[in-house]
Amino acid sequence: MNITLNEQPQRPLIIVGYPGFGLIGTITTEFLIEHLKMRQIGKVRLDHMAPMVAIHQKRLVDPIGVFYDNKQNIVVLHVVTQAKGIEGEIAKGFLDIADRLDAYRILSLEGVGSMLPPEAQPKDTNVYYYTSNDGLKEEIAKKTGYQQLDEGIVIGVTSVLLMDTRRDLVCFFAEAHSQLPDSKAAAKIIEGLDRYLGLEVDYQPLLASAAKFEAKLKGLMEQAQVTQEQADKKTMSYVG
Repeated sequence: MNITLNEQPQRPLIIVGYPGFGLIGTITTEFLIEHLKMRQIGKVRLDHMAPMVAIHQKRLVDPIGVFYDNKQNIVVLHVVTQAKGIEGEIAKGFLDIADRLDAYRILSLEGVGSMLPPEAQPKDTNVYYYTSNDGLKEEIAKKTGYQQLDEGIVIGVTSVLLMDTRRDLVCFFAEAHSQLPDSKAAAKIIEGLDRYLGLEVDYQPLLASAAKFEAKLKGLMEQAQVTQEQADKKTMSYVG
């Protein structure tokens, strides 16, 4: 693993946006990067990640980028590639970044599958929180209006963060209703983030913006999938 940090902000809040269920983490952090006009200060390269990058609107998009907003002292770890099988390695890289910057807290944004059938889905998206610090529970519930996650199974990057971090960790889980990008659920997390962090998000264009990011990210993910399939076929032709 190769982590490049061109700046070393101290004691930031780190927000992790891994694609996951419904691409919630990626859509949400993409919105934050644009809304806060964050600048990229680094990137992460993994030895076992397929060698691919995306170009969007004439701009190179790193599979794992590190972005910073000095006004809020927020670092965003933005992931646009689903790297199956190496989520643990990615999570450990994120914890390394948290150690280097001495992050005071890590906030992980995730989607979880709804257990209800489509006809029984509520009109509003449910969002839950979990934190490793019992002292934060009342503050989070009061500011966000989210319920605490009492029962559930957490997998992937967030599960490793929960098990291995020594820092305060807060997780927001939005119910997503399919594996496809869910901009409505992502918008619900952005709404809670605004109340929790005081980001002054303009709510009027929120869903429209989330839908725009959804389309952009869906295109990037599809490009990445096609590239991966082509790389796999090429490897098989060498072997066979």
